[in-house]
Amino acid sequence: MNASTHHPIAIIGAGLGGLTLARVLHVNGIESVVFDLDASSHARVQGGMLDIHEETGQAALHAARLHEAFLAKIHPGGESTRVYDKDAVLLHDESDDSADNGESTHSRPEIDRGDLRDLLLGALPEGTVRWNAKVTSVRSLGTGRHEVTLADGTLFTTDLLIGADGAWSRTRRLLSDATPAYTGVSFVEADLQDADSRHADAARLMGGGMFFALGDHKAVLGHRETDGSLHVYVALRAAEEWLSTIDFTDTAAAKGAVLEHFADWAPALRGLVADADGPLIPRLIHALPIGHSWKRVPGVTLLGDAAHLMSPFAGEGANLAMIDGADLGRCLAAHPDDVETALTSYEDILFPRGEVTARQSAEGLDLIFGDRAAQALVDMFTSADHRTT
Repeated sequence: MNASTHHPIAIIGAGLGGLTLARVLHVNGIESVVFDLDASSHARVQGGMLDIHEETGQAALHAARLHEAFLAKIHPGGESTRVYDKDAVLLHDESDDSADNGESTHSRPEIDRGDLRDLLLGALPEGTVRWNAKVTSVRSLGTGRHEVTLADGTLFTTDLLIGADGAWSRTRRLLSDATPAYTGVSFVEADLQDADSRHADAARLMGGGMFFALGDHKAVLGHRETDGSLHVYVALRAAEEWLSTIDFTDTAAAKGAVLEHFADWAPALRGLVADADGPLIPRLIHALPIGHSWKRVPGVTLLGDAAHLMSPFAGEGANLAMIDGADLGRCLAAHPDDVETALTSYEDILFPRGEVTARQSAEGLDLIFGDRAAQALVDMFTSADHRTT
């Protein structure tokens, strides 16, 4: 790559949203190039299970012509859900019959994030994704063109720059002064490997799918993964600096510091942290302002977390990124000779949808950490509106 390299469409970020966009463009006969900072497609673990929603993530997979391939990779039984209180009293147990018949009976089948990313990567022409390509700066050249500089000093120009580069997007700076703010909630992640054989009690407690234990404005959340492990998230309202006071290189001490906040919780729930394998992983939960938008700037737009980062309590982050990518791809295909009309059409969809979902996410956070969280979540799961989605 050299200073004269030009790409008509450049996508920054090879997450689910950027890859969905590249795939939808490809099936519509439009070439694009995706730049990602990772050294390779498997340079880091891609995260746990995702529930892919019919009206967003699955709709995007239909647009990408990958829905049937997706169904072949879903996790049977992954839609089962259990809700407990802090005393490990089971309040709600929703089964997923697909564990028995191999077919999802609900509208939100679960898939491993890595499997979904591999599906999208495998459906792109070789060379579409450029690895080890960390963006260090972007600048406007006027008339809708932009110049992008990479960490190795090389640069390229593009007629259409798309920021699919996540929470701390550099591309967003071309459009908006907004930056993510701490939501007041901190996560600590843990894993229990080979759960059925090594952590049988925890495996029985969690079941085959999603797991919620709520109380005292705190939560222990989790899900079973396709490799037989249990992935656990401890979540609580805390000062932004709380996690920095814990030495996560000392796993035993870190477990003790986290469990101090769950001293009167049931031993079975505390055990999900105490018996975890490997190090604990701290996470601060950030969000962009609800209703984040920008005035149309020629030749650049955003999708996914770069556009509308929110807390995970609506369960929509990956789904929104994928439908953003699909919608942008469809708009560009519908207006191949008028990029600005395509981007205006896309953002007319993006902004209101992102605002609605960000409000749902904020409401979900308040529910999970509310005074009657466990029962409120059960009420939501058993409501007529929820059962039909």
